Amino acid sequence: MSDTSGTTGTPWALRGLVVASVLLPLLVLAGGSWLAWRSTVRDAEANLLSALAVSDEQATRVFDTHVLLGARVNDLLDDLSDDAVIARERELHDRLLAMIAGYRQVAAIIVTAADGRALVATSSYPVDHRITFSDRDYFALLRDGGAFEIGGVVFGRVTRSDVFTVAVRRGSDPRHFMGAILIGVSPSYFSKFDSDLFGGDPDHVSMLLRADATPLAGYAEPASPNPPRRDAWLVETIAHAPQGGLAHGVSSIDGVDRLIAYRRLANYPVYVVIGRQWGSIVREWRGVMATHLVFGIPATLGLFGLSLLTLRRWRGQQATLVQLQDEVHRREVAEEALRQSQKMEAVGRLTGGIAHDFNNHLTVISSNIELLQRRLPPESAALNRLTDAAMAGVQRAATLTHRLLAFSRQQPLEPEPLDVGRLVSSMSDLLRRTLGEDIAIETVLGGGLWQARVDANQLENVLLNLAVNARDAMPSGGKLTIETANAHLDDAYAASRAEVTPGQYVLLAVTDTGTGMSPEVMTKAFEPFFTTKPLGQGTGLGLSMVYGFVKQSGGHVAIYSEEDQGTTVKVYLPRFLRPEAAPAATVARAPAAQPSASGETILVVEDDEEVRRSSVEALRDIGYVVLEAGDAMEGVRLIVDRGNIDLLFTDVGLPGGVNGRALADAARSAQPGLRVLFTTGYTRNAILHNGVLDHGVHFIAKPFNLTALAAKIREVLAAPPTD
Repeated sequence: MSDTSGTTGTPWALRGLVVASVLLPLLVLAGGSWLAWRSTVRDAEANLLSALAVSDEQATRVFDTHVLLGARVNDLLDDLSDDAVIARERELHDRLLAMIAGYRQVAAIIVTAADGRALVATSSYPVDHRITFSDRDYFALLRDGGAFEIGGVVFGRVTRSDVFTVAVRRGSDPRHFMGAILIGVSPSYFSKFDSDLFGGDPDHVSMLLRADATPLAGYAEPASPNPPRRDAWLVETIAHAPQGGLAHGVSSIDGVDRLIAYRRLANYPVYVVIGRQWGSIVREWRGVMATHLVFGIPATLGLFGLSLLTLRRWRGQQATLVQLQDEVHRREVAEEALRQSQKMEAVGRLTGGIAHDFNNHLTVISSNIELLQRRLPPESAALNRLTDAAMAGVQRAATLTHRLLAFSRQQPLEPEPLDVGRLVSSMSDLLRRTLGEDIAIETVLGGGLWQARVDANQLENVLLNLAVNARDAMPSGGKLTIETANAHLDDAYAASRAEVTPGQYVLLAVTDTGTGMSPEVMTKAFEPFFTTKPLGQGTGLGLSMVYGFVKQSGGHVAIYSEEDQGTTVKVYLPRFLRPEAAPAATVARAPAAQPSASGETILVVEDDEEVRRSSVEALRDIGYVVLEAGDAMEGVRLIVDRGNIDLLFTDVGLPGGVNGRALADAARSAQPGLRVLFTTGYTRNAILHNGVLDHGVHFIAKPFNLTALAAKIREVLAAPPTD
């Protein structure tokens, strides 16, 4: 079982370590953040409740003091009538003023008549007796039977400052309403106390509310001279829990999100409210977290860096291992390609040697049959049929040797700039006649097709071979598609395939809908004499010839096939880049008529006596003056001694260490302008470079018939002499 991931090959343990080096600290941080948040909120709640307890105690004491003051004033008045109070106004003013001298929260004490008129006031002497308080809500409540009421914040008619009123019923007879004792309380007293309690912190607020949520005092003091409004959110909160509690919400007055604690005073219809901005709690929590992050972030980064370093080192080791494996694979591919190349080279040398000797024998047979045909009387029809059959056999044997030479890459080629698309178009009718009506042929010719430099005749043979193979793979009929296109083989493609050079190519693809090939068959498809056809129906040289020709032309050939899905053979021919003469689609064939001689002298140099004898006899039969030699040295002596030779017809491969090319060079030194015609059944590089005929070289391949030889000789004699 593998311990690596499927996509990157990185071990799960290492990937898990990297993830854990980040995830675990994050989880710890998240858990610590949550705990710190809970602790910060709990501390804020505890602080609010503590401040609420202090403020509650202070407010309770203040209201107790006001109730006590009201009782003392009642005792001082002792049920005096309104007129008596007015008569003693000076005395009562002074005594009331002395009574409140120690109470900073008390702004004034006012005594009113039953109709609300002011009788005496500590803030003014004499008081204006026309001032009345009968319109105040607390006064109406006292008149209706109340004993103690609290009024909202107003601008005092006598005190001329903001006050809220603690009103006590005047007199001792609850059945008879004599008036009210009004104790004016300054809201700023409570604001100052809470400011000291919070140390001037602007994030805290406090409020003193009447039971109906009417504000009496608060911190901070409102900047507006108008009385503060009721906070709808706070009203709803108090209504939900009248005795007190903690709440979190947004004020409907200033839109600030706050945490509040509130409580109702034990003996009075008054609420004490303490609040703190939620944002300040968040900032406090962030401050706590910042101290953790100062230590946590470097530790996390260090752990993450160590994990990455471990992962990077592992990946470096893996990359080295992969490179090593790739190198081993490349070497295996190269070794396999080398073995295959050596095998093909060995087979090529063997087949080439066989083809050389076989071509010499076929030349003798062909020449003698043709000479025999010329000497037979016209009325010998039976003998003519026999010689025709023999000649047909020679031609079939010559085709086999041609394919063997093509496979071994030893056939002479005459490449020229070629429009492959035009060649395909010109062969369409021939292919239709060859393949029959059961095979539908479709050609797809690429636009802007590049030229290729290739032997047109041999490329025609390649296309014909591929078409015939495709026909044999479609015994019940099918479709053959021939495509041309521009192609580019990159470095990656070339690295995985032997003998492929990266670059630009002209692609010729032949696709059939036939039986296809198995992978095992595809690996052997290009080997000579390998065939899947029944005995007697195939030589196994068709694809071998294609392979040899394409490789000799500097190209590449590949097979793509699946059983019962058809086959595609792709031939890549190197792009021709230099502009030359207009391309030719085909090479001209030798004329059928036998050219006549004009008494020219021809020197035949051939080491095979039978081939030399048949060639000499044939040329003399045509009318040439023929000299013969068995090796190069003898040929040179004849040229020097005889002179005035019109044409040297020599085999390329000669004994004695001097080949036909060296003989031609020596002959031209002795007789400048001498025309030379080479022949061979197998050659290395005497007149070829990489399988291509040297410029200006005239050549005829063995086996040749006498008609083709006579035509080639007339062609060479008619050509201008070369140095």
